Amino acid sequence: MQLGLQLGYWGAAPPEGAADLVVAAEQAGFDAVFAAESWGSDAFGPLCWWGSRTERVSLGTSVAQLSARTPTACAMHALTLDHLSGGRAVLGLGVSGPQVVEGWYGAPFSKPLARTREYVSIVRQVLAREAPVRNGGPHYPLPYAGEGSVGLGKSLRPITHPLRADLPIWLGAEGPKNVALAGEIADGWLSIYYSPRLADDYRTWLAEGMARPGARRQRSDFTVAASCPVVVTDDPTAEIAGLKQVMSLYLGGMGAPGQNFHADVFARMGYADAVAEIGSLFREGKRAEAAAAVPDELVEDTAIIGTADQVRAGIARWEASGVDMLIVGCKDIGAIKALAGAVETSAT
Repeated sequence: MQLGLQLGYWGAAPPEGAADLVVAAEQAGFDAVFAAESWGSDAFGPLCWWGSRTERVSLGTSVAQLSARTPTACAMHALTLDHLSGGRAVLGLGVSGPQVVEGWYGAPFSKPLARTREYVSIVRQVLAREAPVRNGGPHYPLPYAGEGSVGLGKSLRPITHPLRADLPIWLGAEGPKNVALAGEIADGWLSIYYSPRLADDYRTWLAEGMARPGARRQRSDFTVAASCPVVVTDDPTAEIAGLKQVMSLYLGGMGAPGQNFHADVFARMGYADAVAEIGSLFREGKRAEAAAAVPDELVEDTAIIGTADQVRAGIARWEASGVDMLIVGCKDIGAIKALAGAVETSAT
C-alpha cells in the first residue's frame, strides 16, 4: 500500500505547519503529496512552494478543477511543475459540480464526461508536443473561430518542451460512468468516499472502461488512489464524531439538491434515507442536527479508525479490495509517523 498526504484546500488562511508536514511525510516514506482546490486557494501553488523542500515524493493535484483553467493552461501548469520537481508531477483532474462551475467559474456544467474526454485529449497533445495543438470542439475548440473571433487564431506547440509526454493524469470520479471513463482515458482513479463493500462494483466500472477500443491502461499499470481518513487512536468515538461534521457538509452543502454527487455515492451504499435527512437538516441551517444524523456505519464504511492493530487490519482490507494508494490527511507529524508505521507493519 502506498501513502499520499492530502493537504486539501485552504480555509480562511493558509494552514500552519504544512511545510513541516510535507517534509515529515517524505522522511516517513510517504509516496506522494496532494493539494486540492475549491473556490479559494489553487492546487498548483502549494505544491510548488512546499514541494520545493522535497526530493522524492510525487506532487499531485487532487483535484484541479477543469473549469478553473483552459486545457492548454492546465497543461502549462503541469509541465512547469513537472520540470521544477524533476519529473514528479501527477495531474489529478475533476469536473467539480454545477454550483461551483456555473456560480464561481461562470461556465456551463452540462456534458461533464464529454468535456473531460476533450480536456484530457488536449492536455495530452500539449505534453506530447508532436504537432501544433488542434481540437475540433465542441467544448474547447482550438483555434477558436466562434462568436467574437477576429479570425487570427493560430495552432501552436508549447515553447517549453515537456519533461514527460506520459505525465500521469488521474481522474477524480464518483459515478459509474465517470469511473469507467477514468479506466479508459486516464492513468489512475482518484476516489473520494471509497468503500471496500463496493469493490466488485468498482472493478466492473473500471473494467468496462479498460475494455473500450483504444483504452490507455490495463489494471496492472493503473493506479487506484482512495482518499481515506486513517487515524490511529484509542478513542475512535471522538474521531468518528469529528468526521460526521465533515460528512454532513459534503452531503448537505457540497452540491445542489437533486444533484449532489457525494450524496449519490452514499445512496449507492444503501444510505439513501440518511442522506436525504442529512441534506434536509443542513439546508435548514441545522448543522449540529445534520452531523448527528450521520450514522456511525456511514463513517466506518469510508474510514480506517482504531488502534494500531485495527488500522493495520483495515489497511490490509482496503488493499485487498483494490486500492493501491491511500490519500490521507494528517494533523501533525506524530500522526504521519504512526500511519507510516502501520502501513509498513501491514506490508510485512
